[in-house]
Amino acid sequence: MEQTETPFFDALVAYWHKGVVPYHTPGHKQGRGAPRRLRETVGNPIFALDLSELEAPALDDDPEEVLHRAQRLASQAFGSDYTFFLTNGTTEGIHAMLMATLHPGEQVILARNVHRSVVAGLVLSGAAPIYVEPSFHPQLAIPTGLTPESVHNALAANPKVRAMLITYPSYYGLASDLGSTIHQASEHGVVVLVDEAHGPHLHFHPALPPSAMDLGADASAQSAHKLLGSFSGSSFLHIRERRISIRRVKTALRLIGSTSPSFLLLASLDCTRQQMALEGEQLLERTLALAQRARSAINAIPGLYCPGQEIVGSDGVAAYDPTKILVSVGGLGWTGAAAERYLRRNCGLQCELSDALNLLFLITIGDDDETVDRLVEGLRRLAAVPPPAEVRRTLANLRHLLGEQRPQVPPLRLLPREAVFAPQRPVPLQNSVGEICAEVLAPYPPGVPVICPGEEITAEAVEYLRAVKRAGISIPGAEDHRLETVKVVNG
Repeated sequence: MEQTETPFFDALVAYWHKGVVPYHTPGHKQGRGAPRRLRETVGNPIFALDLSELEAPALDDDPEEVLHRAQRLASQAFGSDYTFFLTNGTTEGIHAMLMATLHPGEQVILARNVHRSVVAGLVLSGAAPIYVEPSFHPQLAIPTGLTPESVHNALAANPKVRAMLITYPSYYGLASDLGSTIHQASEHGVVVLVDEAHGPHLHFHPALPPSAMDLGADASAQSAHKLLGSFSGSSFLHIRERRISIRRVKTALRLIGSTSPSFLLLASLDCTRQQMALEGEQLLERTLALAQRARSAINAIPGLYCPGQEIVGSDGVAAYDPTKILVSVGGLGWTGAAAERYLRRNCGLQCELSDALNLLFLITIGDDDETVDRLVEGLRRLAAVPPPAEVRRTLANLRHLLGEQRPQVPPLRLLPREAVFAPQRPVPLQNSVGEICAEVLAPYPPGVPVICPGEEITAEAVEYLRAVKRAGISIPGAEDHRLETVKVVNG
């Protein structure tokens, strides 16, 4: 098989060009029934490629076989035994990894700051979490990763553990020592699953941290749409078969995946794989040069700090992705959220995320000199504007809260699955001590859960959450966004 091929995309284009009159889904019939404003904006060809039924005999080639060929090309390009195309994002891949690897009640080691999709995966799989606190970077006030020592201690204390799920790299582009983690886990017969949502590009340039597959992970899920060129919601799931059953992976994907996957998203993955296999190193070489130019220019602006290679060696940081431009604005007296609003409203710039002290910008293969110049100029304008007094007060409150000792991980009283599906009731936060939580309470920033489903609500956790409320920090995903009540297991 040649990486120049795009079998799935080619099959869709061939069907379109034959001029077949469709009497099948989707109902817009190659754009003729699409809303006029939408059709005029995006054009007809995108609708012509928008099919959705793998079982429909729409293509001359068997759609299942065409997709299988495209996925085999991807497995060769990324260095896996099997690669699956996903149309429900990396969330689908994380759920499938956990469901395929773990039986109900089996233990999995997780960093406490895992993405909320992992908690949902615990509910679907019935697995028992063993949480390990990540390290924190004190200057940036962000979580980093698990250290080799914390991995060693977790494995030694839990001899029955079946799997570990590692986030690599982090949202901020920080990479823990995944090679050491895989080596230690292998010695204990533990399967290593990787949430690699922010690392689909790593395999294609030697200056980037090695990918999870390069390091020997058993499975990884990557968001191709986050940093490569595919459509939103499209992801890869890579599997090594030595300790994971491909049959169970396929079963899990059939359970949680749509029976009408978007052919458009699948085709975008096919083309993205071809692009990276043939041009990835060249594209990323240019991207890395742009990112370095941006980093140097930002660090020349008084009051701003954009970490680079010097962050490697901090606790939980063995490598970093230079394409992630993390900018600390706390030195200017701005909070991340207020700085984000200023840049969007006054400079026409939108960051990827903001937290207490920082902004995160992504430099990808879609950037050029002009977009980098716009970013640097916008940050210069931000640095020249004194923050409002209200923003300074908020920053002081945030610094105080981030300096407080976070509560310890509460005792696990029920499996997350049991807690989520149990009868529930809301109770006032101040009266919730001793109850079993039925939801995730994760203040953002920093995004690390204080309480997860199935855990006992402790007095220490309640006091911390009350401090969070006083600081005006939100709790994304909480049923009561004001945190006056929390959802607990009834009885």
